[in-house]
Amino acid sequence: MLAYPDIDPVAFRLGSVRIHWYGLMYLLGFIVGWWLGRVRAKDPHRNWSGAAVDDLLFYIALGTILGGRLGYVFFYDFARFADEPLSVFKIWQGGMAFHGALIGVILAIWWFARTRGRRFFDVADFVAPLVTPGIAFGRIGNFINGNLWGAPSDLPWAMVFPHPRAGGVPRHPSQLYEALLEGVALFVIVWVYSRRPRPTMAVSGVFLAGYGVFRFLVEFVRVPDEHIGYIAFNWVTMGQVLSAPMIIVGALLVWYAYRFAVPDTTPPTMPARSRRKGGREKQR
Repeated sequence: MLAYPDIDPVAFRLGSVRIHWYGLMYLLGFIVGWWLGRVRAKDPHRNWSGAAVDDLLFYIALGTILGGRLGYVFFYDFARFADEPLSVFKIWQGGMAFHGALIGVILAIWWFARTRGRRFFDVADFVAPLVTPGIAFGRIGNFINGNLWGAPSDLPWAMVFPHPRAGGVPRHPSQLYEALLEGVALFVIVWVYSRRPRPTMAVSGVFLAGYGVFRFLVEFVRVPDEHIGYIAFNWVTMGQVLSAPMIIVGALLVWYAYRFAVPDTTPPTMPARSRRKGGREKQR
């Protein structure tokens, strides 16, 4: 059993204002995502500028925060919202949901694409690898807060979380599982896969299916929210119910992307500039 590093959730104080690690993790995720977007924009076949990445960050951040909060309220805490509608604004009490943030980001991408004359999946494929570091940092924030712990375990890396409802028994550090799988591993998969031109929708599909699979698996050892419990069969969780469609949709997007991809007929003897242009046409 490993000792849980009992870190103060408050990183520092500015007078009466408390700055929490959880909020800083979100900020760090946005910064890293922006920097990775700038790196991706340097690829000539992507047709992105640094200024476009800067503008896109604003929409993504807005979609993440609003969608994450509303998703938690409607997916995990609707009963409280029905009794107290103003609870949706009490962000300081905690409560963000990835699947809600995903919907918010999808809407943000749609709006950005619509106002910039771009196709939705051209933007989505560009964004997909950029959000995974934010997932990792968010789960680290959960770990620092000592919430979203896992089921009891006797594995060598099990930890005793300080929250009273954790029962003082060693448990799976499921937050770290998610940080490593949904954040680090998924980032490597999607980033490496997207380094070469791929058919439109394929990168988005890989991201959706990859996250869905990783989240579905971790949910087997993650304790569901106490006020929701298991949805069915004493093992199906809300996280699995929300992740299963991601696996299906992601797989369908990859299949459709390759099934109807425009073949690259650029002759190998053409100059490099012409070949890059052909690669862009394949992306479209």
